[in-house]
Amino acid sequence: MLADYHVHCMFSDDSWYAPEKVVADAWKQNLDEICFTDHVDYGIKPDWDDVLSARVLEGQRLLNVDYASYFPYIADLREQWKGRITIKSGLELGVQTHTIPQFDALWDHWGSELDFTLLSVHQVGDEEFWTGEFQESRTQEEYNRAYYQELYDVTTRFEHWSVLAHLDLIKRYDPAGTLDFPANRDLVAATLEHVIAQGKGIELNTSSIRYGLKDSQPAEEILRLYLDLGGRIITLGSDSHAPEHLGAYIRHFQRYLASLGFEGFCTYDKMVPTFHPFEA
Repeated sequence: MLADYHVHCMFSDDSWYAPEKVVADAWKQNLDEICFTDHVDYGIKPDWDDVLSARVLEGQRLLNVDYASYFPYIADLREQWKGRITIKSGLELGVQTHTIPQFDALWDHWGSELDFTLLSVHQVGDEEFWTGEFQESRTQEEYNRAYYQELYDVTTRFEHWSVLAHLDLIKRYDPAGTLDFPANRDLVAATLEHVIAQGKGIELNTSSIRYGLKDSQPAEEILRLYLDLGGRIITLGSDSHAPEHLGAYIRHFQRYLASLGFEGFCTYDKMVPTFHPFEA
């Protein structure tokens, strides 16, 4: 069983990958299941009904998913490929504490269309990690602590999510290198305890290899802590935005998780997980 549960296409403003091509490529790779998880980042991006307020980057307006087009598009693809590959509808929710009301409203309107949601923290106080804006005025200890505090606050205040994506994301954009895990172990442990208590899970994001990270994402220390605390629900996703990313290292990281003691991984249908044991 091979499933990629972190897949972006042209409905994300950082990808030009056509959904039809995504599915065809996934089928050629013998993936059994994929879930589209395109970006929603309130606070820094508006919806399509407020297009004129959107920032412009390299000639493109930065907008959230066009939900009214997105969900029917995926539904059509699901029907076209029925019997060959399973296609699920998801979103990657880039939540901040001050944008939770907007995400609650999103769920109220579109939640019935969703099989799965990734919970991510991409910004704090509308300051981006990938541009270095968030890190610029803080020490390494300060921006790491602020990130993990926001992660904890969001996971405990917002409920409409399935798994916590790339939960040590800040290390991907840390100009000073990776901060030693013990510095924020308390916040990570508290976050994981809440994840487990709520019957939710975490993601293993296979793009760690693509980004040249020295460890998995999340790091092995976090994965072992999750297991020790009783965590079992985990998904695997490539975080793909282009053909060369799709499905990358899924089988490799299945073996890696098994070596750590995980018994399997999950897929989702209408926000309900299904467990798939690893092959012996």
